[in-house]
Amino acid sequence: MKLAEIENPVRAAWLADQGFRLDPGPYVSEGYAARTLLQRFPRTEPLQDVTTRIFHAGRFRRQWTTHQQHGVPFLGSADIFQADLSNLQMITKRSFAETPNLPLEPGWTLITCSGMTSGRVTYARLSMNGSACSQDVMRAVPDQTRISPGYLYTFLAGPLGASMIKGGIYGTSVRHIEPSHIADIPVPRLDEETELKIDGLIQEAMQLRQRFEDGIQAATQDLFKSAGLPELLDLLWHDQSRDLEFSAEPTSTTIRALNHSPRAQRLLSTLRSVPYRTLGSICGGGQLSSGVRFKRVDSNPDFGARLIGQRQGFWLRPEGRWIDPGQAPPGIYAKDETVLIAAQGTLGESEVYCRPVFVTGTWLEHVYSQHFLRVVSGDPEFPGAYLFAFLRSEAAFRMLRSMSVGGKQQDIHPELRVELPVPVCTASDRERIAETVRQAYQDRDQADRKEDLAFALLDEAVREAAR
Repeated sequence: MKLAEIENPVRAAWLADQGFRLDPGPYVSEGYAARTLLQRFPRTEPLQDVTTRIFHAGRFRRQWTTHQQHGVPFLGSADIFQADLSNLQMITKRSFAETPNLPLEPGWTLITCSGMTSGRVTYARLSMNGSACSQDVMRAVPDQTRISPGYLYTFLAGPLGASMIKGGIYGTSVRHIEPSHIADIPVPRLDEETELKIDGLIQEAMQLRQRFEDGIQAATQDLFKSAGLPELLDLLWHDQSRDLEFSAEPTSTTIRALNHSPRAQRLLSTLRSVPYRTLGSICGGGQLSSGVRFKRVDSNPDFGARLIGQRQGFWLRPEGRWIDPGQAPPGIYAKDETVLIAAQGTLGESEVYCRPVFVTGTWLEHVYSQHFLRVVSGDPEFPGAYLFAFLRSEAAFRMLRSMSVGGKQQDIHPELRVELPVPVCTASDRERIAETVRQAYQDRDQADRKEDLAFALLDEAVREAAR
């Protein structure tokens, strides 16, 4: 291609602005357009001037543990976006102490800085306080004498900030961002009242998200205590003797050793020691099967529906491609209070395989892939919210994992899953537990609305001031 044929050649002044970067990213991305827009803004400050530090932890040796008394929860670059942080892996307290930059504090802005998802932004929540975090996550620590934490996060996570962050990415197969690449991002400064209003919305959202996490955990604890099985709340699965050198009677259903695991059989006996019903009987007249397979036809967000896969289903905010639901068969949406279990994957401890998500509220607007096992109660006495409180437990997770079939990609055995025992509890217990889950998801939706309002206020203020 001749130079004259290039519609938008790069100017020499642009090279100087971008530190003489020769890769095309900073010049063809939306990042440069965002910087140009902010040049018309009355007042901006470089990110490095409104933060006390912009850093990542650096490489360190990780030693893992399954004992809470010896460990510290560890957040990888994908974990920081999870809605429920109760199932994190743990590194030893020794590993944690050897690397002083590991712990997080609420109010920091977190930015993924390595890998194909570099440049994603989230907010350090209350439940992250004191947790260790990967070197693949950059921390922007606000100087609270100069800027409010929620306002800084809203800008960096919004369209202008996110585009400039992504404009600083370098690399091909392994993409990176370093603190120096974002230090000069211009942060627009608004009047104090507007900035504090935006910050207040983010702080309210953070409180609501904590109530969500506390609520679903409280529901699970309530269920097992009400069922007379409080010992299953601290299962200590890995402390039990490993499944070695055991014998089992083969059946016509399965001859796989994993399906006859002694640990799982002991857990199954414990669940059956109290009044219970099988999952299959509860879902009779409802659904206990995978979703429909369908062709994905991309669509404009104004006319389509967001497709949620197994990975996206566990994120705090939904992300994913938009498809045309009119080009797909019925059944791609989920009914209210459907429990979706990630039903295909591998047996790694950090994998979502056999973990559940709950569909209600705003998440009813999305469509879901066939890789979820759809659990829909057919008995109004056992609402989906109650089933979710049980299925999110470590006991249910281990039971479902023990029902795996397949080779590299596992699935949940269709004949074994119907026999999963669900503690009955009393009718009043079930309703109380279900209401706790429902309230938690109302809090989550309310947090999303607060955050969306903060983004809208910032966008309106920035564009009004930049005219």
